Amino acid sequence: MFGYYFDLALRSFKRNKVLTALMVLAIALGIGASMTTLTVFYVLSGDPVPTRSKQLFYPQLSPETMSGFTPGEEPSRQLTRFDAEALLREKRGDRQALMTGGGVAITPQQQSSTPFYVDARYASADIFSMFDMPFLFGTGWSSTEDEKHDRVAVIAKALNDKLFGGGNSVGKTVRLDKADFRIVGVLDDWRPTPRFYDMNSDKFGELEQAFLPFSTSRDLNMERNGSIDCWDDGKDDSDPAGHTGVNAPCVWIQYWVQLDSPAKADAYRQYLVNYSDQQRASGRYERPTNVRLRNVMEWLDFNQVVPGDVRLQVWLAFGFLLVCLLNTVGLLLAKFLRRSSEVGVRRALGASRRQIFLQCLVEAGTIGLAGGAAGLVLAWFGLWAVRQQPASYAELAHLDPMMLLATVVLALVASLLAGLIPAWQAMQVTPAMQLKSQ
Repeated sequence: MFGYYFDLALRSFKRNKVLTALMVLAIALGIGASMTTLTVFYVLSGDPVPTRSKQLFYPQLSPETMSGFTPGEEPSRQLTRFDAEALLREKRGDRQALMTGGGVAITPQQQSSTPFYVDARYASADIFSMFDMPFLFGTGWSSTEDEKHDRVAVIAKALNDKLFGGGNSVGKTVRLDKADFRIVGVLDDWRPTPRFYDMNSDKFGELEQAFLPFSTSRDLNMERNGSIDCWDDGKDDSDPAGHTGVNAPCVWIQYWVQLDSPAKADAYRQYLVNYSDQQRASGRYERPTNVRLRNVMEWLDFNQVVPGDVRLQVWLAFGFLLVCLLNTVGLLLAKFLRRSSEVGVRRALGASRRQIFLQCLVEAGTIGLAGGAAGLVLAWFGLWAVRQQPASYAELAHLDPMMLLATVVLALVASLLAGLIPAWQAMQVTPAMQLKSQ
Protein backbone atom coordinates (compact mmCIF):
# COMPACT_ATOMS: atom_id res chain seq x y z
CA MET A 1 0.00 0.00 0.00
CA PHE A 2 2.85 2.39 0.81
CA GLY A 3 4.37 1.80 -2.63
CA TYR A 4 1.05 2.67 -4.24
CA TYR A 5 0.76 5.90 -2.24
CA PHE A 6 4.36 6.77 -3.10
CA ASP A 7 3.59 6.27 -6.80
CA LEU A 8 0.54 8.54 -6.49
CA ALA A 9 2.74 11.18 -4.81
CA LEU A 10 5.23 11.13 -7.69
CA ARG A 11 2.42 11.50 -10.22
CA SER A 12 1.05 14.43 -8.24
CA PHE A 13 4.45 16.09 -8.27
CA LYS A 14 4.59 15.89 -12.06
CA ARG A 15 1.18 17.52 -12.36
CA ASN A 16 2.09 20.40 -10.02
CA LYS A 17 5.80 20.96 -10.59
CA VAL A 18 5.92 24.61 -9.53
CA LEU A 19 3.93 24.08 -6.34
CA THR A 20 6.02 21.02 -5.46
CA ALA A 21 9.25 22.93 -6.09
CA LEU A 22 8.12 25.74 -3.79
CA MET A 23 7.38 23.29 -0.95
CA VAL A 24 10.68 21.46 -1.40
CA LEU A 25 12.53 24.81 -1.41
CA ALA A 26 10.74 26.02 1.73
CA ILE A 27 11.65 22.87 3.66
CA ALA A 28 15.21 22.86 2.28
CA LEU A 29 15.84 26.42 3.43
CA GLY A 30 14.49 25.73 6.91
CA ILE A 31 16.38 22.44 7.27
CA GLY A 32 19.62 23.90 5.91
CA ALA A 33 19.59 26.86 8.30
CA SER A 34 18.55 24.88 11.38
CA MET A 35 21.01 22.01 10.80
CA THR A 36 23.92 24.39 10.21
CA THR A 37 23.40 26.13 13.55
CA LEU A 38 22.41 22.92 15.35
CA THR A 39 25.60 21.17 14.18
CA VAL A 40 27.75 24.01 15.48
CA PHE A 41 25.89 23.92 18.81
CA TYR A 42 26.26 20.11 18.94
CA VAL A 43 30.01 20.34 18.39
CA LEU A 44 30.51 23.03 21.03
CA SER A 45 28.27 21.52 23.71
CA GLY A 46 29.36 17.89 23.42
CA ASP A 47 30.85 15.72 26.15
CA PRO A 48 34.65 16.02 25.70
CA VAL A 49 35.46 12.90 27.70
CA PRO A 50 32.33 10.69 27.62
CA THR A 51 33.94 7.70 29.34
CA ARG A 52 34.87 9.74 32.42
CA SER A 53 32.83 12.93 32.51
CA LYS A 54 30.78 11.81 35.55
CA GLN A 55 33.86 10.70 37.49
CA LEU A 56 36.14 13.70 36.87
CA PHE A 57 35.70 16.66 39.23
CA TYR A 58 37.18 20.14 39.47
CA PRO A 59 37.63 21.41 43.08
CA GLN A 60 37.56 25.10 44.00
CA LEU A 61 38.74 26.80 47.18
CA SER A 62 38.82 30.39 48.55
CA PRO A 63 42.39 31.18 49.65
CA GLU A 64 42.22 34.98 49.20
CA THR A 65 42.26 37.64 51.90
CA MET A 66 39.11 39.46 53.04
CA SER A 67 39.93 42.38 50.77
CA GLY A 68 37.17 42.65 48.17
CA PHE A 69 35.20 39.79 49.71
CA THR A 70 31.53 39.49 48.75
CA PRO A 71 29.40 36.96 50.67
CA GLY A 72 28.04 34.19 48.46
CA GLU A 73 30.45 34.76 45.58
CA GLU A 74 32.06 31.89 43.69
CA PRO A 75 35.41 30.60 44.96
CA SER A 76 38.53 30.98 42.83
CA ARG A 77 38.54 29.13 39.51
CA GLN A 78 42.12 27.96 40.05
CA LEU A 79 44.27 26.83 42.98
CA THR A 80 47.44 28.14 44.54
CA ARG A 81 50.52 25.99 44.09
CA PHE A 82 50.60 25.32 47.84
CA ASP A 83 47.02 23.99 47.86
CA ALA A 84 47.39 22.00 44.64
CA GLU A 85 50.53 20.26 45.84
CA ALA A 86 48.96 19.60 49.26
CA LEU A 87 45.87 17.97 47.69
CA LEU A 88 48.13 15.95 45.40
CA ARG A 89 50.22 14.66 48.30
CA GLU A 90 47.19 13.60 50.33
CA LYS A 91 45.74 11.57 47.43
CA ARG A 92 42.13 11.49 48.59
CA GLY A 93 40.80 10.69 45.10
CA ASP A 94 41.11 7.59 42.93
CA ARG A 95 43.39 9.69 40.71
CA GLN A 96 44.39 13.33 40.81
CA ALA A 97 46.45 15.70 38.71
CA LEU A 98 47.58 19.31 38.92
CA MET A 99 48.49 21.17 35.73
CA THR A 100 49.06 24.46 34.02
CA GLY A 101 49.75 25.65 30.49
CA GLY A 102 53.13 26.69 29.18
CA GLY A 103 55.31 27.03 26.14
CA VAL A 104 58.71 25.64 25.16
CA ALA A 105 61.24 26.24 22.42
CA ILE A 106 62.24 23.07 20.57
CA THR A 107 65.64 22.68 18.98
CA PRO A 108 65.54 19.89 16.35
CA GLN A 109 68.48 17.50 16.12
CA GLN A 110 68.89 18.23 12.41
CA GLN A 111 71.39 21.04 11.94
CA SER A 112 69.44 22.42 8.99
CA SER A 113 66.23 22.85 11.00
CA THR A 114 65.51 26.03 12.91
CA PRO A 115 64.15 26.05 16.48
CA PHE A 116 60.44 26.56 16.89
CA TYR A 117 57.96 27.18 19.67
CA VAL A 118 55.07 24.91 20.79
CA ASP A 119 52.44 24.99 23.51
CA ALA A 120 53.12 22.70 26.44
CA ARG A 121 51.32 21.40 29.50
CA TYR A 122 53.05 20.89 32.81
CA ALA A 123 51.21 18.24 34.80
CA SER A 124 51.48 15.37 37.25
CA ALA A 125 51.48 11.74 36.18
CA ASP A 126 47.79 10.82 36.46
CA ILE A 127 46.68 13.23 33.71
CA PHE A 128 47.05 10.59 31.00
CA SER A 129 45.04 7.82 32.66
CA MET A 130 42.43 10.22 34.08
CA PHE A 131 41.62 11.72 30.70
CA ASP A 132 41.83 8.47 28.72
CA MET A 133 44.50 9.98 26.48
CA PRO A 134 45.40 7.50 23.69
CA PHE A 135 49.03 6.57 23.07
CA LEU A 136 50.60 5.77 19.72
CA PHE A 137 53.91 4.73 21.28
CA GLY A 138 54.98 4.26 24.89
CA THR A 139 53.04 5.61 27.83
CA GLY A 140 53.01 8.46 30.33
CA TRP A 141 55.53 8.93 33.10
CA SER A 142 54.94 7.63 36.63
CA SER A 143 54.46 9.35 39.98
CA THR A 144 57.96 8.16 40.89
CA GLU A 145 59.37 10.22 38.02
CA ASP A 146 57.30 13.15 39.27
CA GLU A 147 58.87 12.83 42.72
CA LYS A 148 62.38 12.54 41.26
CA HIS A 149 61.80 15.60 39.05
CA ASP A 150 62.97 13.54 36.07
CA ARG A 151 63.40 15.16 32.68
CA VAL A 152 60.91 13.07 30.76
CA ALA A 153 58.33 14.14 28.19
CA VAL A 154 55.29 12.95 26.28
CA ILE A 155 54.86 14.52 22.85
CA ALA A 156 51.86 14.73 20.52
CA LYS A 157 51.65 12.84 17.23
CA ALA A 158 52.02 16.02 15.15
CA LEU A 159 55.26 16.94 16.92
CA ASN A 160 56.54 13.37 16.61
CA ASP A 161 55.84 13.49 12.86
CA LYS A 162 57.75 16.75 12.57
CA LEU A 163 60.78 15.71 14.62
CA PHE A 164 61.06 11.96 13.95
CA GLY A 165 59.11 11.36 10.75
CA GLY A 166 56.31 9.55 12.59
CA GLY A 167 58.53 6.73 13.87
CA ASN A 168 58.67 5.32 17.38
CA SER A 169 60.61 8.01 19.26
CA VAL A 170 60.28 6.48 22.75
CA GLY A 171 63.69 6.60 24.42
CA LYS A 172 64.99 9.35 22.17
CA THR A 173 65.95 12.81 23.34
CA VAL A 174 64.29 16.12 22.53
CA ARG A 175 65.70 19.49 23.52
CA LEU A 176 63.13 21.72 25.21
CA ASP A 177 64.32 25.24 25.99
CA LYS A 178 67.88 24.63 27.26
CA ALA A 179 67.43 21.10 28.63
CA ASP A 180 67.30 17.61 27.12
CA PHE A 181 64.24 15.47 27.87
CA ARG A 182 63.81 11.75 27.32
CA ILE A 183 60.64 10.87 25.41
CA VAL A 184 58.56 8.23 27.22
CA GLY A 185 55.39 8.36 25.12
CA VAL A 186 53.79 9.67 21.94
CA LEU A 187 50.11 10.60 22.07
CA ASP A 188 47.80 9.58 19.25
CA ASP A 189 45.28 12.06 17.81
CA TRP A 190 43.22 13.43 20.71
CA ARG A 191 41.26 16.64 20.72
CA PRO A 192 38.61 16.96 23.43
CA THR A 193 36.04 19.57 22.50
CA PRO A 194 35.81 21.78 24.46
CA ARG A 195 39.25 21.64 26.15
CA PHE A 196 37.55 21.04 29.49
CA TYR A 197 40.73 20.70 31.55
CA ASP A 198 41.72 24.37 31.17
CA MET A 199 38.99 26.99 30.84
CA ASN A 200 41.52 29.83 31.08
CA SER A 201 42.92 29.31 27.58
CA ASP A 202 41.38 28.71 24.15
CA LYS A 203 38.37 26.52 24.91
CA PHE A 204 38.32 25.00 21.43
CA GLY A 205 41.99 25.07 20.53
CA GLU A 206 44.23 22.17 19.63
CA LEU A 207 46.01 19.89 22.07
CA GLU A 208 49.36 20.98 23.48
CA GLN A 209 52.33 19.41 21.69
CA ALA A 210 54.52 18.61 24.71
CA PHE A 211 53.65 17.32 28.19
CA LEU A 212 56.23 17.63 30.98
CA PRO A 213 56.26 16.87 34.72
CA PHE A 214 55.09 19.91 36.65
CA SER A 215 57.88 19.52 39.19
CA THR A 216 60.55 19.54 36.48
CA SER A 217 59.05 22.59 34.76
CA ARG A 218 59.29 24.54 38.01
CA ASP A 219 62.88 23.43 38.62
CA LEU A 220 63.82 24.81 35.20
CA ASN A 221 61.56 27.87 35.62
CA MET A 222 59.97 27.18 32.22
CA GLU A 223 57.61 29.71 30.71
CA ARG A 224 53.97 29.31 31.67
CA ASN A 225 50.81 30.54 29.93
CA GLY A 226 47.34 31.26 31.19
CA SER A 227 45.70 33.50 33.75
CA ILE A 228 47.08 34.20 37.21
CA ASP A 229 45.32 36.11 40.01
CA CYS A 230 47.31 37.40 42.97
CA TRP A 231 46.63 39.35 46.16
CA ASP A 232 48.83 41.18 48.64
CA ASP A 233 52.06 41.87 46.72
CA GLY A 234 51.61 38.68 44.69
CA LYS A 235 55.11 37.33 45.38
CA ASP A 236 56.84 34.72 47.47
CA ASP A 237 60.05 36.60 48.35
CA SER A 238 61.68 33.44 49.70
CA ASP A 239 61.32 31.69 46.34
CA PRO A 240 63.15 32.74 43.14
CA ALA A 241 60.07 31.60 41.21
CA GLY A 242 58.26 34.69 42.54
CA HIS A 243 54.60 34.61 41.53
CA THR A 244 54.74 30.86 40.89
CA GLY A 245 56.55 29.94 44.11
CA VAL A 246 55.11 27.42 46.54
CA ASN A 247 53.94 30.08 49.00
CA ALA A 248 53.04 32.79 46.48
CA PRO A 249 49.57 34.28 47.14
CA CYS A 250 48.41 33.55 43.59
CA VAL A 251 45.94 31.16 42.00
CA TRP A 252 47.13 29.77 38.65
CA ILE A 253 46.89 25.96 38.72
CA GLN A 254 44.13 23.73 37.42
CA TYR A 255 43.40 20.62 39.48
CA TRP A 256 41.33 17.56 38.57
CA VAL A 257 40.39 14.57 40.68
CA GLN A 258 38.79 11.27 39.69
CA LEU A 259 36.08 9.97 42.04
CA ASP A 260 34.51 6.74 40.87
CA SER A 261 31.28 6.82 42.91
CA PRO A 262 28.81 9.39 44.28
CA ALA A 263 29.82 8.38 47.82
CA LYS A 264 33.46 9.19 47.07
CA ALA A 265 32.42 12.54 45.59
CA ASP A 266 30.49 13.40 48.77
CA ALA A 267 33.44 12.35 50.91
CA TYR A 268 35.85 14.45 48.85
CA ARG A 269 33.59 17.48 49.09
CA GLN A 270 33.68 17.13 52.88
CA TYR A 271 37.43 16.71 52.71
CA LEU A 272 37.67 20.06 50.90
CA VAL A 273 35.57 21.66 53.64
CA ASN A 274 37.83 20.21 56.33
CA TYR A 275 40.96 21.26 54.44
CA SER A 276 39.63 24.81 54.09
CA ASP A 277 38.82 24.93 57.81
CA GLN A 278 42.34 23.76 58.65
CA GLN A 279 43.93 26.40 56.42
CA ARG A 280 41.83 29.13 57.99
CA ALA A 281 42.75 27.90 61.48
CA SER A 282 46.44 28.04 60.52
CA GLY A 283 46.04 31.64 59.33
CA ARG A 284 46.52 31.01 55.59
CA TYR A 285 42.83 31.47 54.72
CA GLU A 286 40.82 34.47 55.86
CA ARG A 287 37.53 34.00 54.07
CA PRO A 288 34.70 31.75 55.29
CA THR A 289 34.80 28.18 54.02
CA ASN A 290 33.52 28.17 50.47
CA VAL A 291 34.20 25.14 48.27
CA ARG A 292 32.82 23.72 45.02
CA LEU A 293 33.22 20.33 43.37
CA ARG A 294 31.82 20.12 39.85
CA ASN A 295 32.05 17.26 37.36
CA VAL A 296 33.07 17.87 33.75
CA MET A 297 29.68 18.78 32.32
CA GLU A 298 28.78 20.93 35.34
CA TRP A 299 32.12 22.72 34.98
CA LEU A 300 31.46 23.39 31.29
CA ASP A 301 27.96 24.72 32.04
CA PHE A 302 29.35 26.97 34.76
CA ASN A 303 31.92 28.39 32.33
CA GLN A 304 29.29 28.85 29.60
CA VAL A 305 31.50 27.31 26.95
CA VAL A 306 28.86 27.67 24.23
CA PRO A 307 28.99 31.29 23.01
CA GLY A 308 25.77 33.23 23.47
CA ASP A 309 25.59 34.14 19.79
CA VAL A 310 25.61 30.44 18.87
CA ARG A 311 22.64 29.76 21.15
CA LEU A 312 20.79 32.73 19.66
CA GLN A 313 21.49 31.51 16.13
CA VAL A 314 19.98 28.10 16.96
CA TRP A 315 16.75 29.71 18.17
CA LEU A 316 16.58 32.02 15.16
CA ALA A 317 17.20 29.14 12.75
CA PHE A 318 14.44 27.01 14.24
CA GLY A 319 12.14 30.02 14.18
CA PHE A 320 12.93 30.30 10.48
CA LEU A 321 12.18 26.58 10.08
CA LEU A 322 8.80 27.13 11.74
CA VAL A 323 8.00 29.92 9.26
CA CYS A 324 8.98 27.62 6.39
CA LEU A 325 6.72 24.88 7.75
CA LEU A 326 3.77 27.27 8.04
CA ASN A 327 4.27 28.20 4.39
CA THR A 328 4.43 24.50 3.52
CA VAL A 329 1.17 23.90 5.40
CA GLY A 330 -0.54 26.56 3.29
CA LEU A 331 0.86 25.14 0.05
CA LEU A 332 -0.12 21.57 0.96
CA LEU A 333 -3.59 22.71 1.96
CA ALA A 334 -4.05 24.46 -1.38
CA LYS A 335 -2.76 21.44 -3.25
CA PHE A 336 -4.91 18.86 -1.47
CA LEU A 337 -8.11 20.94 -1.62
CA ARG A 338 -7.64 21.45 -5.37
CA ARG A 339 -7.91 17.68 -5.64
CA SER A 340 -11.23 17.49 -3.79
CA SER A 341 -12.99 15.98 -6.80
CA GLU A 342 -10.34 13.28 -7.12
CA VAL A 343 -10.61 12.51 -3.42
CA GLY A 344 -14.42 12.38 -3.71
CA VAL A 345 -14.24 9.83 -6.51
CA ARG A 346 -11.83 7.68 -4.48
CA ARG A 347 -14.12 7.89 -1.49
CA ALA A 348 -17.11 6.91 -3.66
CA LEU A 349 -15.15 3.91 -4.95
CA GLY A 350 -14.59 2.65 -1.39
CA ALA A 351 -11.51 4.41 -0.06
CA SER A 352 -11.80 5.14 3.65
CA ARG A 353 -10.94 8.41 5.32
CA ARG A 354 -7.95 6.72 6.92
CA GLN A 355 -6.62 5.73 3.49
CA ILE A 356 -7.02 9.27 2.18
CA PHE A 357 -5.25 10.61 5.27
CA LEU A 358 -2.33 8.18 4.84
CA GLN A 359 -2.05 8.95 1.13
CA CYS A 360 -1.71 12.66 1.86
CA LEU A 361 0.82 12.03 4.64
CA VAL A 362 2.95 9.88 2.34
CA GLU A 363 2.92 12.69 -0.20
CA ALA A 364 3.92 15.22 2.50
CA GLY A 365 6.67 12.86 3.73
CA THR A 366 8.02 12.45 0.21
CA ILE A 367 8.21 16.22 -0.15
CA GLY A 368 10.02 16.30 3.19
CA LEU A 369 12.61 13.77 2.06
CA ALA A 370 13.27 15.77 -1.09
CA GLY A 371 13.50 18.96 0.95
CA GLY A 372 15.79 17.21 3.44
CA ALA A 373 18.16 16.14 0.66
CA ALA A 374 18.30 19.69 -0.66
CA GLY A 375 18.60 21.02 2.90
CA LEU A 376 21.55 18.71 3.48
CA VAL A 377 23.37 20.34 0.59
CA LEU A 378 22.58 23.77 2.02
CA ALA A 379 23.77 22.65 5.47
CA TRP A 380 27.08 21.46 4.01
CA PHE A 381 27.49 24.83 2.33
CA GLY A 382 26.54 26.63 5.55
CA LEU A 383 29.11 24.66 7.57
CA TRP A 384 31.74 25.40 4.95
CA ALA A 385 30.96 29.10 5.46
CA VAL A 386 31.29 28.64 9.24
CA ARG A 387 34.73 27.05 8.75
CA GLN A 388 35.90 30.20 6.98
CA GLN A 389 35.33 32.27 10.12
CA PRO A 390 38.30 33.20 12.36
CA ALA A 391 36.77 31.60 15.49
CA SER A 392 38.84 28.74 16.96
CA TYR A 393 35.86 26.38 16.91
CA ALA A 394 35.10 27.03 13.22
CA GLU A 395 37.25 24.19 11.88
CA LEU A 396 35.29 21.70 14.00
CA ALA A 397 32.02 22.38 12.17
CA HIS A 398 31.43 19.17 10.25
CA LEU A 399 28.41 16.91 9.76
CA ASP A 400 29.08 13.59 11.50
CA PRO A 401 26.87 10.49 10.98
CA MET A 402 24.72 11.43 13.97
CA MET A 403 23.91 14.88 12.59
CA LEU A 404 23.43 13.44 9.10
CA LEU A 405 20.75 11.13 10.47
CA ALA A 406 19.27 13.99 12.46
CA THR A 407 18.92 16.02 9.26
CA VAL A 408 16.91 13.28 7.54
CA VAL A 409 14.74 12.67 10.60
CA LEU A 410 14.09 16.39 11.13
CA ALA A 411 13.08 16.87 7.49
CA LEU A 412 10.73 13.88 7.59
CA VAL A 413 9.14 14.80 10.91
CA ALA A 414 8.78 18.46 9.91
CA SER A 415 7.07 17.60 6.64
CA LEU A 416 4.73 15.10 8.30
CA LEU A 417 3.76 17.69 10.90
CA ALA A 418 3.18 20.20 8.13
CA GLY A 419 0.98 17.67 6.33
CA LEU A 420 -1.27 16.80 9.28
CA ILE A 421 -3.77 19.66 8.90
CA PRO A 422 -3.97 19.52 5.08
CA ALA A 423 -4.38 15.72 5.21
CA TRP A 424 -7.09 16.06 7.85
CA GLN A 425 -8.94 18.58 5.71
CA ALA A 426 -8.62 16.38 2.63
CA MET A 427 -10.12 13.34 4.31
CA GLN A 428 -13.19 15.39 5.34
CA VAL A 429 -14.26 15.72 1.69
CA THR A 430 -17.85 14.44 1.23
CA PRO A 431 -18.11 12.05 -1.78
CA ALA A 432 -21.72 12.94 -2.58
CA MET A 433 -21.03 16.67 -2.81
CA GLN A 434 -18.07 16.14 -5.10
CA LEU A 435 -19.90 13.71 -7.40
CA LYS A 436 -22.87 16.06 -7.59
CA SER A 437 -20.62 18.91 -8.69
CA GLN A 438 -19.10 16.87 -11.53
